[in-house]
Amino acid sequence: MVLIGYQDQGNLGMGYLGSMLRQHGRTVEMTEVREGPQRIAARLAGAQPLVVGFSLIFQFFLPQFRRVARELRRVGVTSHFTIGGHDPSLCHDEVLAQFPELDSVALFEGEFTLVDLVDRLAAGEDWQQVPGLAYMRDGKVMVSDARALAHDLDSLPFPYRPYEPEKIVGFPYVPLLASRGCARRCSFCSIHTFYRTAPGKVVRVRRPGKVVEEMLYLHRDHGARLFLFQDDDFPLWGRAGRKWVDELADRLHETGLAERTIWKISCRAEYVEPDLFAKLRDAGLFLVYMGIESGVESGLRVLHKQMTVEQNLAAVRTLKAIGIWFSYGFMLFDPSSTFASVRANIGFLRQIVGDGSNAALFCRMLPYGGTPIRDQLQIEGRLRGNVRHPDYSFRTAELDRYYRLLKPVVGQWVNDEGISQEINWAWDEFEIVNRLVPGLNGATEYRAALAALTAASNEEVFQLIEESSFAFEQGDYYALDVASVRDSCERIRARLLCLRNSFFLDNVPALTEAINRDVIRGPVMAPQVH
Repeated sequence: MVLIGYQDQGNLGMGYLGSMLRQHGRTVEMTEVREGPQRIAARLAGAQPLVVGFSLIFQFFLPQFRRVARELRRVGVTSHFTIGGHDPSLCHDEVLAQFPELDSVALFEGEFTLVDLVDRLAAGEDWQQVPGLAYMRDGKVMVSDARALAHDLDSLPFPYRPYEPEKIVGFPYVPLLASRGCARRCSFCSIHTFYRTAPGKVVRVRRPGKVVEEMLYLHRDHGARLFLFQDDDFPLWGRAGRKWVDELADRLHETGLAERTIWKISCRAEYVEPDLFAKLRDAGLFLVYMGIESGVESGLRVLHKQMTVEQNLAAVRTLKAIGIWFSYGFMLFDPSSTFASVRANIGFLRQIVGDGSNAALFCRMLPYGGTPIRDQLQIEGRLRGNVRHPDYSFRTAELDRYYRLLKPVVGQWVNDEGISQEINWAWDEFEIVNRLVPGLNGATEYRAALAALTAASNEEVFQLIEESSFAFEQGDYYALDVASVRDSCERIRARLLCLRNSFFLDNVPALTEAINRDVIRGPVMAPQVH
């Protein structure tokens, strides 16, 4: 069995599939899709694996996966090709139509489906009777019986991780999950439709002791010092959530992980409460990601966030006050946007990161397959683009034109290689070493200098958007100057590099000692539940 996908930060979906297959006696090879079609095909041509599975995280990558499949077929690989992920599950008819090399789509959670599929194929039995599959028969899309979501996450083996962890400033980090599913219904997100379309309980949570057992294993056997919880919504909600995280924090202290490791979560801003998060901070929580998405009430309603602007602001204030770094998702543009709402969103961003606590990051909402907002845009006749690159028009031609001209300019800040991304990477490094390495030289001064640089960069992009939006609204369609913005970002980048290098060079001995510090030794055992 060969699984092909992206391995950035580890691919937990592939990891769980691999561990289930291995538990059932199957050999598993994990392949990074970015190796390219020719290299992958050269390795698999003689092997003829029983099944090749493609793990599709984002729908935009489907053509890349299809190029691999086409090359595999070209060199004579006759394996059963299947694909899984959010988009294939929710839009399997579109995927099968655009990806004819596929034999099947594994719908929703695939651990038990893939094991059944491999077993049927190995035995020469009819694989089309496996529950949880979609496939083509005589030109028609067929769907087998539905398979329920995994009910007991603790019964699943730990993810298969046949690779060395990635590192930040020399400290290994790994992803893991405490839960699956999301109880919310944001209109732009396919997560809740993914979990609600399949039978079974939408949100399932692992026992805290089992989570800490996995963390101990990863710390001991993989040297992990950072844990990135990839839960769609970390289980903090309500009385049950409070009890769960209280026990998690207690077990982390009990095992010594709270003193040796740090961790990051994603959650809704409404969960951020001072006493609770102070306790989690003391147990190792160093970073909270929140999907804030909009700084105007109308935008929050369109996105169906079921939150208020004030709740988001309060969460940011709380995290700053108790010393937990935060990051955020934000959509400067959404289908309801106007020039006024864009400026209001800039005003909101100025409130939360104008102090330089974080680099300004934002994007445009995209109508992913399987989301309510995509369906609504189609009804309104505003859906544009294609299945792989969905788009939409704003309510005015002026805003459409403004966005087209603005995008390459602000991209100098917010694209994958933009200056805001680099600044936040510097913040990420600093927050990590500041938690894991005692007695850093010049930490207070570096934090202040980094905040000043971040604030200046943020204000530059804020002013650019405010001034240009007023001009465009009034009919002044002047060309936004990409070249001058690029020069400005290069000056900020040079200053950032100088600051960062100076700080880390001053702290090489302390960093080296901390990186080489022994991990917790001894057998990995589940902590006692009191």
